Amino acid sequence: MDVSALFGFGFALMLVGIVVIFAAIILLLIFSIKGGGKVRGGGAIIIGPVPIIFGTDKQSIKIILLLSITLTALLIILIVLSYIMSG
Repeated sequence: MDVSALFGFGFALMLVGIVVIFAAIILLLIFSIKGGGKVRGGGAIIIGPVPIIFGTDKQSIKIILLLSITLTALLIILIVLSYIMSG
């Protein structure tokens, strides 16, 4: 893969991330003005293939668990593909 293509892909991912952050801020402002909503949250720390998950309710934990398993599987697939392509 060409270095310029990787650079372009990385730059596009950063722009998408910035757009997602701005969209989340705008949605947060809209919902806070309406005065409704319930605060929920969660997170995951992924150390190697092992996720450490925390959250405020069961639904948040389920969503974070699903996302962390998906990311871990994607990481393993990318490592195997890079190993296969390198030799």
